[in-house]
Amino acid sequence: MTSTNPSPPWHRAAVTGGAGFIGSHLCERLLDSGVEVDCVDNLLSGSRENVAHLDGRPGFRFVECDVGAPRCPETLNGPYDLVLHFACCASPADYLRFPLETLDAGSTGTRALLTVAERDGARFLLASTSEVYGDPLVHPQREDYWGNVNPVGPRSVYDESKRFAEALVTAHVRARGADAGIVRLFNTYGPRMRAHDGRAVPTFVCQALAGEPLTVAGDGLQTRSLCYVDDTVDGVLAVAGSRSVRPVNIGGTDEVAVVDIARRVLELTGSASRIEFVGRPVDDPQRRRPDTGLARALLGWEPKVPWEEGIKQTIAHFAANRPSP
Repeated sequence: MTSTNPSPPWHRAAVTGGAGFIGSHLCERLLDSGVEVDCVDNLLSGSRENVAHLDGRPGFRFVECDVGAPRCPETLNGPYDLVLHFACCASPADYLRFPLETLDAGSTGTRALLTVAERDGARFLLASTSEVYGDPLVHPQREDYWGNVNPVGPRSVYDESKRFAEALVTAHVRARGADAGIVRLFNTYGPRMRAHDGRAVPTFVCQALAGEPLTVAGDGLQTRSLCYVDDTVDGVLAVAGSRSVRPVNIGGTDEVAVVDIARRVLELTGSASRIEFVGRPVDDPQRRRPDTGLARALLGWEPKVPWEEGIKQTIAHFAANRPSP
């Protein structure tokens, strides 16, 4: 399923984290629209398999590079007119295992890529996250909400990395006139997620397909607002193509309890698996739903892919890519 957009205003883009879940979809969409793409990834949590189908296509180049390394800007020799910074461990399983690398991606990596964008006069877009709102006390979450984040909790390496990155981008806009924006992503799901990255949808789908219990954290009444990856990519590129320097929420508005996600996965897979309740992680947000009024007003963006269609596509992906017994 591929959404269509008008011809983009860019000729060459750098997509960091391009071998990751959302990054690989961005690389593909940009290539399909005629943009040359440097896919930049250190493969810490990304996979070459996600972009293997793009190898050999005109305009595509894979660059193995750590955005936090001192020589990264020299490696990315451009010139670019778009820099999309998606390099960061995004799943709890990854950022808990690689805390320092996660902090580096948001700090040193963001600074380096802002320098690349400034060098080339490129539009810069930071992939931030709903995690900047922490366990929110305001619902739904608007972009002007400052959040409720534990700065020293186990999730803080991801939350604070993104909050610092947002501050760094904003400082470059104010102090140096950078053409830079911020997109805050909420609970994206779809093909190319990793089976065991700790997030609800791939975990439940893989457990259901394997006939294993679906492990729901806590009582499962905590909510998430899911957005299919095609809709997320539409929103990201819309923000990139705008002149907005303000953070913009991109996410689904269908707020669902985690236990209901598990139940719907069971229905759609036809699995006989049962639901098993397990311990809930520290600082796990209780409610999560974006206010997307700014995205609608500024960009005319809203999610289009219904839950059932998106989850069917996701189930089909995991079913087709299950390891052989």
